[in-house]
Amino acid sequence: MNTIFSIDNTLSLTQLKNIILSNHKIELSAKVKSDILRCRTYLNNKMAEGGAPIYGINTGFGSLCNTVVESDELSTLQENLLRSHACGAGETIDLEIVKIMLLLKVQSLALGNSGVSLETVQRLVDFFNSDILPVVYEQGSLGASGDLAPLAHLCLPLIGEGKVWIKQKNGETFEILEASDVLKIHQWEPIQLQSKEGLALINGTQFMAAIGAYVWIKSEHMLNWSHFIAANSLDAFDCRQEPFHPALHQIRPHVGQITSAQLIRELLSNSEIASAPKKQVQDPYSFRCIPQVHGATIDAFIYFQRVISMEINSVTDNPNIFPELDIIISGGNFHGQPLALAFDFWAIALSELGNISERRTYQLISGSRGLPPFLTDNPGLNSGFMIPQYTAASIVSQNKQLCSPASVDSIVSSNGQEDHVSMGANAATKLLKVCKNIETVLAIEYMNAAQALEYRRPLKSSNQIEEVLKEYRSLVPRLENDRYLYTDIQITKDFISHKKLNFDMQSLISISR
Repeated sequence: MNTIFSIDNTLSLTQLKNIILSNHKIELSAKVKSDILRCRTYLNNKMAEGGAPIYGINTGFGSLCNTVVESDELSTLQENLLRSHACGAGETIDLEIVKIMLLLKVQSLALGNSGVSLETVQRLVDFFNSDILPVVYEQGSLGASGDLAPLAHLCLPLIGEGKVWIKQKNGETFEILEASDVLKIHQWEPIQLQSKEGLALINGTQFMAAIGAYVWIKSEHMLNWSHFIAANSLDAFDCRQEPFHPALHQIRPHVGQITSAQLIRELLSNSEIASAPKKQVQDPYSFRCIPQVHGATIDAFIYFQRVISMEINSVTDNPNIFPELDIIISGGNFHGQPLALAFDFWAIALSELGNISERRTYQLISGSRGLPPFLTDNPGLNSGFMIPQYTAASIVSQNKQLCSPASVDSIVSSNGQEDHVSMGANAATKLLKVCKNIETVLAIEYMNAAQALEYRRPLKSSNQIEEVLKEYRSLVPRLENDRYLYTDIQITKDFISHKKLNFDMQSLISISR
């Protein structure tokens, strides 16, 4: 039986993660329904009073904001808005992200400042619960005035137009159908949009925020794994433990640095390899400076997490309605600059995890510290782990290109009315690619570290490292002779993405703060 999560004011990132990963259904709380109805009733009454034109409610959009639309054409105005703005391009985005978009659009409208009807919000809930996922494309948003094109594709199926993904009979794979056909299957009538509704649906930051939330889920997991893999590599390269001593980090007390060093200490706390005498006086920076580099990424993660947490609990359409103040305000909460800056920053910080990871991989195959060249018993006849490092280096280089900030750019649109935009959607899609790339780079380091640990026998690493290694070896055996390593990389990525480690970086961050 699926758990039902009640949408009621605030949504934490942890709750969002649980809803998506555990496939929970959602419902609107009684309070949220009341808030939505109250706001819509206020807007209806305001419209009945007549008076001055209100942007997006009885006017055109963008640079057509001064064009008044007659009351008998307001529904057509809103439907035309969805049709005309559904002009995305490029690849379709991941279905998990589409589902988060639906959740976040419901969450934003549920806050009761958008003027939509309860019927419209409920249909979005129905789509979410039935895994009816609109086809959304990755290109087309300037990140202000919100994510117009992606959200138009997300919401066009509400009126029976556009295309959607639905689960096939096997319950696992998806296929694309016309939205009109899916509405008939569920015996739903197309939503008849009222004044303001089309604008409320497409004017928001849910494309950017959904990608950010998805990357947050991935990043939290990867930060744990990046430290676990680094600990494997430290023992595999027979490194010293002094660089992780708490006294060193208390005199430069960045939260991330303290957290990172503590994680490494705990991961190697009972390692025979770590406690064995060392010949070298120092280790290379990619090992010795893990707390400083990984730690700086943790600090960036804290900022990124704060921005995403704020955004998923914000009203980001325009105009906004305040019944209790008896005002309707046209402003700019749709502008994606807070997200754009955070995404660019997090892409750079996340990329650095891959940068330093690839350097550790390079050291492990270098034929030093008692390890054979390329971690193979018969170098020459076998190339061993020579070429996976090429792959990691290629991906790290691509990440450096992807980390050129999108938020420094702006192109005028809508006849000069929208003269500064955030390019936050481009920052989001670039960040998503960096995130996926890091998974591969870390997987390659883990493959190398696991192989190198075999050359430290009979000494063992820590209990936790050895337990996970045993599980991993049931899927990817030790490399004795050259074999097809593409498969090993894919299996390793899948292992890392699904294996939950038994420590929590987030709790250590709270302690360190």
